[in-house]
Amino acid sequence: MTTEEFLKQMREGRGAEGGSNMHIMMHELSQRAIRITTELNSAYHEPTELREIFSRLIGKPVDDGFGLFPPFSADCGLNITVGKNVFINSGCRFQDWGGITIGSGALIGHNVVIATINHGIPIAQRHDNNPAPVSIGKNVWIGSNATILPGVTIGDGAIVGAGAVVTKDVPKNSVAVGVPARVTAKVE
Repeated sequence: MTTEEFLKQMREGRGAEGGSNMHIMMHELSQRAIRITTELNSAYHEPTELREIFSRLIGKPVDDGFGLFPPFSADCGLNITVGKNVFINSGCRFQDWGGITIGSGALIGHNVVIATINHGIPIAQRHDNNPAPVSIGKNVWIGSNATILPGVTIGDGAIVGAGAVVTKDVPKNSVAVGVPARVTAKVE
């Protein structure tokens, strides 16, 4: 199986059973991500160099408006797609097996976690990986320490408050806060 076939299967929600060939491939791709993020996080890099390293991590170029403040970590990296003028603040952790798409103009606050994997609930399936993609729309602002869980879509223009745990979709141009996150207002 090629890397692209594997990533497509994960984005489609076809998981990896613990100990399977797909599971072994996950570990191999994780090692690649660890090597690149260690390089990213281990020294100061000019913004141009940061963009080059991040582009290598995700396997596609980012635009000149992309910004990132390290440290940053990703489980895979290759299932992350970012639009134009995206900013990711320090301490973010992306578990991107199921696919993470971030729309143009999005702002991601300090220490945000985006998770796209769950494990099986029965003990016999606990090592299985069940992916679901996360989609973040254009001009979204995600506050510091928020956690976005698998399968969530955050609509264009929405705001996720600091510390929120987002378990369900957030409609466009709305504000979601709390644990679990609930929509409390509309963006004017």
